[in-house]
Amino acid sequence: MDTAEFRRRGKEMVDYVADYLENIEKRQVYPDVEPGYLRSLIPEEAPEQPETYEDVVKDIERVVMPGITHWHSPYFFAYFPTANSFPAILADMLSGAIGCVGFSWAASPACTELETVMLDWLGKMLNLPEEFLAGTKGKGGGVIQGTASEATLVALLAARCRMVKRILSDDPERPEADIISKLVAYSSDQAHSSVERAGLIGGVRMRKIPSDSKFSVRGEALRKVLEEDKAAGLIPFYFCATLGTTPSCAFDYITEIGPICNTEGIWMHIDAAYAGSAFICPEFRPLLDGVEFADSFNFNPHKWLLVNFDCSTMFRSLKIWFVFRMYGLRGLQDHIRKHVALAKEFEALVRVDERFQISAEVVLGLVCFRLKGSNDLNEALLKRINSARRIHLVPCQLSGRFVLRFAVCARTTESRHVQEAWAHITQLATELLRQFPQ
Repeated sequence: MDTAEFRRRGKEMVDYVADYLENIEKRQVYPDVEPGYLRSLIPEEAPEQPETYEDVVKDIERVVMPGITHWHSPYFFAYFPTANSFPAILADMLSGAIGCVGFSWAASPACTELETVMLDWLGKMLNLPEEFLAGTKGKGGGVIQGTASEATLVALLAARCRMVKRILSDDPERPEADIISKLVAYSSDQAHSSVERAGLIGGVRMRKIPSDSKFSVRGEALRKVLEEDKAAGLIPFYFCATLGTTPSCAFDYITEIGPICNTEGIWMHIDAAYAGSAFICPEFRPLLDGVEFADSFNFNPHKWLLVNFDCSTMFRSLKIWFVFRMYGLRGLQDHIRKHVALAKEFEALVRVDERFQISAEVVLGLVCFRLKGSNDLNEALLKRINSARRIHLVPCQLSGRFVLRFAVCARTTESRHVQEAWAHITQLATELLRQFPQ
C-alpha cells in the first residue's frame, strides 16, 4: 500500500467507522455465536501471497462483526463504560502514524513531556493535592498505564520495595526473603480480582477486609485485622482502597483508612478505575476526600472520560490532549452528569415497580437491582434478558444475593434508551413471574 492508496483507503475507513458508530444501535448488541465460531470462517494458515485490501475489508462484516459485543451501543448496560470519542480516535490514528517508542526522554522528548503535562492537567481537573503534580515543588507526577490492574501491581511492587528497604536499613543482616515471606497486603472483600492477582504476582500474602452493610471498608475493620497480623509477627505494608467497587460502586472510607495507613507506615493505593472520572465534577469531588493520605492514586480515563482504551493514569497522552482540548472541562463534566442522571432515571423506574428492589446505593452511573425473590428467579430473568439480545446486562453478588447491574455506558445513550430497556426488562419479568409465581 503506497501513500496514494493509503489516502484513499483511510478516507474509506473513516467513512466505515462513522457509519458504524452512527448506526450502531441498529445492530444486535450481543452476538449470537458459539465459542470457536471464527476458526471455520478463515484459513488455517496465513496466506503465502498478498491479498487485496478489498478482500480484507469484506471480511470485517463476514468474520469479525458477527462476534462483536457492541460496547458503544446505547443498549449496552453491562460492566462499566469504555470510553469512545471522535477526537480520541483521530489522536490514535496520529499516534499510530508517529509510531515512536517513548521509553525515555531522549527516545522521543514529546512523548515524555506531553504525558507529564497531561497528567498534571488531569490532576488539576480532579483538584488533587499539589504533591501529586509534576509541575510543582513536590516530587509527584503521573504516568499512564494500560489498565488499573497494571497500576495496582506497580503500586504493590513499589510498596514492597519501600518496606524491604526500610527494614533492611534497620537490620542489614536480615535476609530479604525472610522479610518478603512476612509481608501482608490488604484490600476490601469487594475489591476487583486484579488486586488479589497483584498479590500473587508480587509473591506476598493478601488479606481481604470485611466490608460493612454498604459494601465499604471502615477504619476500625482495617485496624482490627492489622493488630491481629502484627501480633502474629507479620508485616503489613500495602492497602488497596477502592473508590467505586466493581459490583456495586461502593466507596471505602479513605478518610478513616488513610490516617491508619500513614501511622502504620502502610502504602495506601487508591483504585478508582470507574468512579475517578466523576471527580472532575465538584459535586462528586467529596468522594475523593482523603486522597491526601494516599501514596498513589489511579483511575481509567478510558472508562468514562471519552479517551479510548487503553489509558489508565497513575504514552497515550495524544488522545488525552485531543479530548481535553476539544471537549473542555465543561463538556466532560456534562458527559458524566448526563450518565449519572440517566442512572437516577432508571433507579426511579425500578423503585416505582413494587416487584423490584434496589440493592445498593446509587451514587454514579450504576444501578444494582433485582426482583424480590430468590436468586434462581433473578438468574432466570437475566438469562431471558441476555438471550433476547436487545440489551446487555451482567450480574454481581452482594451479600449472597444475585443482583443485576445496569450501568449507563455508551456516549450516545439517551433517556429513550433507558425507558426502552426498562420496558423490555419489565415485560420479561411479567412473563417470568407468570410461569414462576412467588
